[in-house]
Amino acid sequence: MRSIWKGAISFGLVTIPVKLYSATEQRDVRFHQVHREDGGRIKYKRVCTVDGEEVPYSDIAKGYELPSGEIVVLTDEDFADLPLSSSRRIDVLQFVEAAEVDPIYFAKSYYLEPDAQGAKPYVLLRDALESSGQVAIVKIAIRQRESLATLRVREGVFVLETMLWPDEVRTPDFPFLDEDIEVRKQELSMATSLIESMEAEFDPAEHKDAYREALQAVIDAKVEGREVARPAEEAEEEPAADLLSALRASVDAAKKSRGEKNGKAASGKGAAEKKPAARKSSAKSGQKKEPAKSRTRKSA
Repeated sequence: MRSIWKGAISFGLVTIPVKLYSATEQRDVRFHQVHREDGGRIKYKRVCTVDGEEVPYSDIAKGYELPSGEIVVLTDEDFADLPLSSSRRIDVLQFVEAAEVDPIYFAKSYYLEPDAQGAKPYVLLRDALESSGQVAIVKIAIRQRESLATLRVREGVFVLETMLWPDEVRTPDFPFLDEDIEVRKQELSMATSLIESMEAEFDPAEHKDAYREALQAVIDAKVEGREVARPAEEAEEEPAADLLSALRASVDAAKKSRGEKNGKAASGKGAAEKKPAARKSSAKSGQKKEPAKSRTRKSA
């Protein structure tokens, strides 16, 4: 990985020099726009709408459009004079419980690595934050954009997650919220049973991007000159007569699926069952539990 930002965590009178790395990456299959006839790459020119001339990148500035349609042109000097107090600092503002931060505010995740001289204070703050079970609310500026962010610990490393500002989160305004929709007790009870029957520990490795895999198979087949086989479509189930019947059928299907999974696990080495047993024995023996790591998001 290559660092994209260098600065320091500012925590009271303590300064911890760090490097910032993108913690995630998109694995989408990327395409270029090409000429259908000969596969040539399509290129775009930057053309001025006033004089029709192609404009070199060095002559391009940022323009803000007024309601009247007029353009205010801003130069690099205009941006240089703006106050960005956190331009090279990650300012720790406060510490809060992780559950207090709504995940809708999270934007992007980054890893923080300490410089050689900052390793000890980094580890000190990391261990203290992890044992507290809280996250730090910080402020940082990346690429001329100032953001709030959270600082938490994951696998021994600080994870900084930039956040949206409150006015960047839209308010849900949908007609059904003003409607008086009645839910019967039996329906609520059955929906609760469905949730309980589908409870499981989350393991990201169990899930995959089926579309990306199928698309890559198409590309590989094109390269090798093979025929592309269309995957068989799954048979659609008949819709249930009413909501309660649909919920009941869903519960039965979930229980059946859970039974099949448990059967497969029982026939194997049983590794999945050993972990919960270990946790129970640890709790009974009265050993002090290690501080729980803050939950991870989703990226993005």
